[in-house]
Amino acid sequence: MLAKHPAYRIICLDKLTYAGNLSTLKPVMDKPNFSFVQTDICDREAVDKLFEEEHPDIVVNFAAESHVDRSIENPGIFLQTNIMGAATLMDACRKYGIRRYHQISTDEVYGDLTLSAEAKPFTEKALLRPSSPYSSSKASADLLVMAYHRTYGLPVSISRCSNNYGTYQFPEKLIPLMIVNALSDKPLPVYGEGLNVRDWLYVEDHCKAIDLIIHKGRVGEVYNIGGNNEMRNIDIVKLICKELGKPESLITHVTDRKGHDMRYAIDPTKIHNELGWLPKTKFADGIKKTIKWYLENQKWWQDIINGEYQHYYKKMYGNR
Repeated sequence: MLAKHPAYRIICLDKLTYAGNLSTLKPVMDKPNFSFVQTDICDREAVDKLFEEEHPDIVVNFAAESHVDRSIENPGIFLQTNIMGAATLMDACRKYGIRRYHQISTDEVYGDLTLSAEAKPFTEKALLRPSSPYSSSKASADLLVMAYHRTYGLPVSISRCSNNYGTYQFPEKLIPLMIVNALSDKPLPVYGEGLNVRDWLYVEDHCKAIDLIIHKGRVGEVYNIGGNNEMRNIDIVKLICKELGKPESLITHVTDRKGHDMRYAIDPTKIHNELGWLPKTKFADGIKKTIKWYLENQKWWQDIINGEYQHYYKKMYGNR
């Protein structure tokens, strides 16, 4: 956003949970039109104070607990951040005024799509049938966002994206986990037979779509952001092994996740027809770029693995 809109003032609000790595923001931290605020979106007093000081005109809510496995183990934190956090932000938007509140959602709210060739990808009109505590919390937030639009006239939009991959992704997610483990010759854990299918979206393509929606998208609308890159999990893991010159014998099949959806696929026709967006990055190219980045930025993820990144904020910014 700073590269494309250099005149914009960007405020980044983040709680810095286990997955929050402030060193990721190092390239922009000292820019005069960027500021970082560490707080929780559920902290109503802190959020109100920030709105009173900054009066933002656009709010994009990326904040979420997002790892499905963790939601199965501890649903409560997902309900708190993903639902109550969204409500806190929207209440501040109502109180202080806003041009647009944009909610980042997920294709997982639509639930399972069968592997049948006849099963068409979900459009924005599909029913919400979430399977996990994570996707249920995101679906709940989507319903709340549209309720705030109808009840209070809040100018909102929602985007539902497919699985993101690319640079700076926390290494609990499938692709960075496999890259990091393969580089260390560790087992590559694959749920069940690895036949689950996901649609993969390169992170920069996703960001470009969000930029379009908040500037040109219609208020009160939902936009699917799909990558047109459906892949089976096992095929992705094998591809990573091949790219890194590692044996497929590292692949270890583990007990399947509870309630594991077999397939996600969404139809991005609406955002293409209305805003001209299409994903630019083919998976074959995106995965090469991603692997290259993790190879060239090993300190970034090694600090995560050994926990050093959690001390970064205190060390670098504790006296500010």
